[in-house]
Amino acid sequence: MLRAIAVAISTFFLLVMPAYPTEGEAVSKSQEAASAWLALTDTGKYAQSWDAAALSFKTAITKSDWEKALESVRSPLGTMKSRKLKTATFTLTLPDAPAGEYVVIQYSTDFENKASAIETVTTTLDKDGFWRVSGYFIK
Repeated sequence: MLRAIAVAISTFFLLVMPAYPTEGEAVSKSQEAASAWLALTDTGKYAQSWDAAALSFKTAITKSDWEKALESVRSPLGTMKSRKLKTATFTLTLPDAPAGEYVVIQYSTDFENKASAIETVTTTLDKDGFWRVSGYFIK
């Protein structure tokens, strides 16, 4: 009887668990999304970075305003020389944001005209099930 219960429980977890991604999977997929998005910004494809961003990002800023803002911030920095992952943290809440699934990723980045910058990329799981960038800041 105990063996049958153990088999039933094991089978249940094998069937159910793949449907719920782990935090590690969320972080991995969000890092992939952030890397692809950063590649657009690194090559000056600011309009495409807006297109690839999360719905919440697009409702917060127009494409034209995003292009202008990123141009004014990124141009003085020069080309990106190196980028190293510092942290990637999964969370269900962020200040001034609706409840959801987020990963806050920080990179130590060297630009041509600014060494040791800190880039913070926030990703969110959009309603369609894809991780997309919902925030970007450089210090």
